[in-house]
Amino acid sequence: MDHDAMDVAEARYELVISVDARRSGEYDDVDKPRMRARIYRVLEAAFTHAKVARDAVHMEDRGDGVLLAVAGRIAVTRLLGLWLVEVHENLRDENRALRVPLGLRVGMHVGPVRHDDRGISGRAVDLACRLADSPVARRLLDAERADLVLVVSDALYEDVVSSGGKFIEPAHYALARLKIKEGDVNAWFHLPGRPAPVIPAGDPPTAAEAAPADGPPPVSDTPSVSDTPPASETPSASDTPPASETDTPRAHYTVHGDMSQHSDNVYQQPVHIGRITEQRKG
Repeated sequence: MDHDAMDVAEARYELVISVDARRSGEYDDVDKPRMRARIYRVLEAAFTHAKVARDAVHMEDRGDGVLLAVAGRIAVTRLLGLWLVEVHENLRDENRALRVPLGLRVGMHVGPVRHDDRGISGRAVDLACRLADSPVARRLLDAERADLVLVVSDALYEDVVSSGGKFIEPAHYALARLKIKEGDVNAWFHLPGRPAPVIPAGDPPTAAEAAPADGPPPVSDTPSVSDTPPASETPSASDTPPASETDTPRAHYTVHGDMSQHSDNVYQQPVHIGRITEQRKG
């Protein structure tokens, strides 16, 4: 067996990172190359500042995102900590001049990865991609008007995140149960620079439901101060009809901790992050 064949046969234990752009299908043929260039600037600058050698990173283009595998010799804590901070800051810098900000969903998982001439493969790759593309990640990014959402696998959270570290705050992650193609999995969600997010319920609207009657708004690079509506227009928990006004069964949870309401990430009550331990249908 030659060296190349052995390389393919032997999986390497690496950190897989899947990066997807929010609503990439709304970019036209002029703006999409600019969007892609921004993603690469954000990621590559973050690797430079985090002192991750370029030869330690496999980078694979996915059209509306990037698939990466980082060699095992690089500490995972550096990627979850300093590298993620740099990605977030670089992304915010890019978005300051944009009318429609670029949003990124980042999925991470560590596991065996096989390399060949066409790229990488393996269950670790599949899971990282599923996490980044999950409905919860999509909905959370929009609900919180965030630039970036990170989703890590349950194994990665337990093995690395839960122990903390420089720029790693385990209390700022929220747990959710995801239904993916391979089955149900636990995943942990994090919005850099913010407390643990409140996981949105339900599936995200389809493109047709989310768009106005005359079609989706165009994505443009035209600079603007902000497209964010005022806080007064943001739905809050008080807008939710009581159970008696709807026939739809409501989900009930047992939560250890206090439930807090927030609007535009401003909390109206003292914040205590609790963990959901069970769910039943009413």
